Amino acid sequence: MKRKIASIGALLIAGVLTYIVWSQGAVSAATLAVPLHQPKTLRRDEIRIITIADGTRGEKRAMDTGSNGSSQGDLFVFDQPLLDQSRRDIGSNSGYCVTTKSGVHSQCQWTLKFDDGSIIVAGQEAESGKSVLAVIGATGKFSGFTGEMSSEPNGDGTFTQELTLFRP
Repeated sequence: MKRKIASIGALLIAGVLTYIVWSQGAVSAATLAVPLHQPKTLRRDEIRIITIADGTRGEKRAMDTGSNGSSQGDLFVFDQPLLDQSRRDIGSNSGYCVTTKSGVHSQCQWTLKFDDGSIIVAGQEAESGKSVLAVIGATGKFSGFTGEMSSEPNGDGTFTQELTLFRP
């Protein structure tokens, strides 16, 4: 009986050690697979789109759901014009954000609608500075693409949105 317990104990220890060694290797491999601070090169089938969301026009509504003032759970809903870099209307930017940490960030989802398709983004948007959100869906001309979008306030009520899309 003591031999059986010792054998089971040895197998457990070997399993734990194997897991530790494997997980360390996996973390290192993951870290190496996505090197930081290296210039990005375009992938095949990669496109970049720069838009401007015009928060000075369109409809928007903030709903205070908790204590007075900004607090967790507050909702912001918007439908605003989407512009090209020359500030010409090219579509709409519609969605919502829920405050998750007041004064810091919200969890958001919105759709960039163009004449020839839509791009849906979601993620955490900071109250100030640049945010990066995931492209979670696309239709029309953009169907089958994935990627990310950075959004940065311009200080005049507009936001520059840079999308990097690619086919996996």
